[in-house]
Amino acid sequence: MKKSVRETVREAIEPTVTGMGYDIWDIQYSKVGADYTLEITIDKAGGITIDDCEAVHRAIDPIIDECDPIEGFYYLQVSSPGIERELRTDEHIARSVGEQVEARLFSPLDGRKSVTGRLSSFDADSITIDEEGGSVTLPRQTVSKLSTVYFDDEEK
Repeated sequence: MKKSVRETVREAIEPTVTGMGYDIWDIQYSKVGADYTLEITIDKAGGITIDDCEAVHRAIDPIIDECDPIEGFYYLQVSSPGIERELRTDEHIARSVGEQVEARLFSPLDGRKSVTGRLSSFDADSITIDEEGGSVTLPRQTVSKLSTVYFDDEEK
């Protein structure tokens, strides 16, 4: 079975990226307009700077060129997931247990289009978020997007 671009790229660059002290948060290969983009999102304790992105870009560019997983021209971007990050995988969700999250819903639940609170647990079928009034357990198939959220001191 042929590996996807994401799988091929992750396998090729992960030893280098982790050896530099970073984690790969996500890899996305997409078409934006007429252009293709390979975006590598990195993370580390304490956050990511532009210098971190540049260092990783320089380190992985020749590795990706050598394994050549993409036919034709594409842009390589290395970025940070940011403070408010989308939780797309179980690994992302597991790393964010205990953090403030927002779950946007495909359709309203009790008149609400989103649930915001502290992520307390999850499994293959559901996500539980603690709100001020108690816990809400959402079936995963009802959640269109799950993201960490940041509140400055005035909003807490």
